[in-house]
Amino acid sequence: MSEKLVVLCPGQGAQKVGMGKAWFEASPASKVIFEEADALLGDSLGLPLSEICFNDPNSEINQTNISQPAIYTCSVASWHGLLEQGLEGELVATAGLSLGEYTALHLAGVFSFADGLRLVAERGQLMQAAAEAEKSTMVAVMGDDEVAIALCDEAKEGDEILVAANFNAPGQTVLSGSVAACERVATLASDRGVRATPLSVAGAFHSPFMAPAADGMREALSNTSLNTPAIDVWSNVTAELHEPASIADCLVQQITGSVRWAQSCSAMASRYDGCMWHELAPNGVLRGLMRRITRDVKVESHDEPK
Repeated sequence: MSEKLVVLCPGQGAQKVGMGKAWFEASPASKVIFEEADALLGDSLGLPLSEICFNDPNSEINQTNISQPAIYTCSVASWHGLLEQGLEGELVATAGLSLGEYTALHLAGVFSFADGLRLVAERGQLMQAAAEAEKSTMVAVMGDDEVAIALCDEAKEGDEILVAANFNAPGQTVLSGSVAACERVATLASDRGVRATPLSVAGAFHSPFMAPAADGMREALSNTSLNTPAIDVWSNVTAELHEPASIADCLVQQITGSVRWAQSCSAMASRYDGCMWHELAPNGVLRGLMRRITRDVKVESHDEPK
């Protein structure tokens, strides 16, 4: 009886210089994916995507319009490399953190690699443009989730925006919004006995600041054929299984709404007890979060081939 597999797909923030290079060099199947991405994107990024991933000569891998297609490509390449190297088992479920949800949907057969790359490249450009249009930022709160949510109401003044953007793990919530409100969080957090850390990001992702990007993605998704998932795929917005008819709507809502990663993983841990869990490249961020969510699940990360 073959093992049942659950695959987790990383999101923005997992990028790093050299990402995917080891897979490219070790696996012909991974190399094909990078070469396809280079051909599809052409010179739209200024340099071939693989060159940016492997060497980042212009120090731009952290730009939203670059990191999103880079992470998606690296993750898919590592999946094909794992299969080529003999990963055994039946894939039964996938989930991805924010951007990684597109990787998860691709693995489930909802759209082709090429269509997914087109979507994430468009998403990255739209979110970068929204971030540049109006200054905003994010701050991570390390402490009780209820305290983090209370800080949202306490720290914003007037018509300022401040929302809970990411519920990453118990005790780790990311707030997103106006610069002044995020700066106020740091002072208020210390008074409540929790720690707040400003994040180096282009803008306030998963907040109303991203509404123009959401509008653009609604149009991009309306022009993309979406198949019924062949396996379970978990939604960031609902922390439940994707319903075929609402996939596009959930992906649009995700851009301005909260990412309920901790809730998703808790539900998955119960549903897929006894399965083998794998995290695709790059990095091992999701394995670390899972340790904080539940000790009952052990995730094997595949930043590089064995």
